[in-house]
Amino acid sequence: MSDYTVRKIEEVPDVLGDYPGEMRLMTSALGAEQVAFTYRRMPQHTGGKGSYGHRHKEQEEIYFVASGRLQFKLGDEILELDKGAAVRVPPQTWRSVWNDEPEDAELVIVSKVVPGGSHEDAEYLEDFWPE
Repeated sequence: MSDYTVRKIEEVPDVLGDYPGEMRLMTSALGAEQVAFTYRRMPQHTGGKGSYGHRHKEQEEIYFVASGRLQFKLGDEILELDKGAAVRVPPQTWRSVWNDEPEDAELVIVSKVVPGGSHEDAEYLEDFWPE
């Protein structure tokens, strides 16, 4: 028996349902106990613009742009990050991500595993990023 786990992206369910793109929560599929890992593919005009933002009580997150270009609204600032850039967002910072480019972007989100799940640690704010 091995002490490691391998999963392919297509083996992990997409949690977005009918929303365009895909979001795959790799943490449980890998059996990770300390590191949370999420993969997200974002087509043009997907993400949180015109919608809600979120923040966490304890959980910091690192967002890594694996391909494309994404806009991040962090508090009152909007940043544009290209492929290969990463941003660390502390727990209490309101945040949202948006793809305004014609091509898909890929995003990797890394954080720590939170007992009870990250939804228990999250707060949501409607109209955080008006269109």
